[in-house]
Amino acid sequence: MAASIVSHSRNSWVTPPFQSAAHPPKPRGSVYEIVTARILEQLEKGVIPWRRPWRAELPMNLISGKAYRGLNVFLLASQGYGSRYWMTYQQAVKLGGHVRQGEHSTLVTFWHIGEERTRTSPDGTVEKTRPFLLRYYHVFNLEQTEGIDIPRASSQPRVNPIEQCEAVVSGMPNAPKREQSDRAWYRPPSDTVGMPARALFASSEEYYSTLFHELTHSTGHASRIGREGIEQLNTFGSESYSREELVAEMGAAMLCGISGIASGTVENYAAYLKAWIDRLRGDSRLLISAASAAQKAADYIQGVQPVGGEV
Repeated sequence: MAASIVSHSRNSWVTPPFQSAAHPPKPRGSVYEIVTARILEQLEKGVIPWRRPWRAELPMNLISGKAYRGLNVFLLASQGYGSRYWMTYQQAVKLGGHVRQGEHSTLVTFWHIGEERTRTSPDGTVEKTRPFLLRYYHVFNLEQTEGIDIPRASSQPRVNPIEQCEAVVSGMPNAPKREQSDRAWYRPPSDTVGMPARALFASSEEYYSTLFHELTHSTGHASRIGREGIEQLNTFGSESYSREELVAEMGAAMLCGISGIASGTVENYAAYLKAWIDRLRGDSRLLISAASAAQKAADYIQGVQPVGGEV
């Protein structure tokens, strides 16, 4: 079955204080352009959303109880709020509370799956298609509201983050081969991950952050998810190389967040920022597609089967 992807906007940005948070003005541009603009704003301020550490509890909608996924993890976690809970303006009202005057909302995206369509080609071939519409809306953090009860914190004891990291690594289904090396890499032809000894890293967090990056690369192998281009990557700086690196960066950040550790440090921070700013300005669809692929990779490594319709 084929899927046609269409971008579709929905009421979206929060507003200056003199405008109602319930009815913000519509921004201009496609959903891809709007989301990319939000991320570019952070990058230009020196903030790398997929390098911001967050607690092991991922951002969650207060009403549905479902954790946000894909790029939404970074869009929400990078805002710096202490609560993991988010809601729409209307959901806050439904809970008997309200959003404080002057608070700014945060954009989140979702895929709306359309009805299945059947098309017959001139040669008589019947093809079924289902359109995927990229949409967005705005949410507020619990700390931006008043009159809403704060959910009780989980009483379950927290797992040691490093033990959690090792559990993720050892529990990966159909894992690639591993060998010791003087640098970190993933080699598709032999389906092998190379890593320096753990003692050579500045910290255990750096070791697992790097390993998560390489394991995310390995999910692109044909025996796993089969990400296009993983076995024929072009030269450094090319479009395919940049996309795969962003997938690995985001996938590693997701696994670090779930395990309770911070992403590794970035060498040559200024050059790193400039490279991604330039790349994202030239391709507004890169963020959405890379984050979706990273979520699938993180799910695979954890042995998680996403609920139907989730990406």
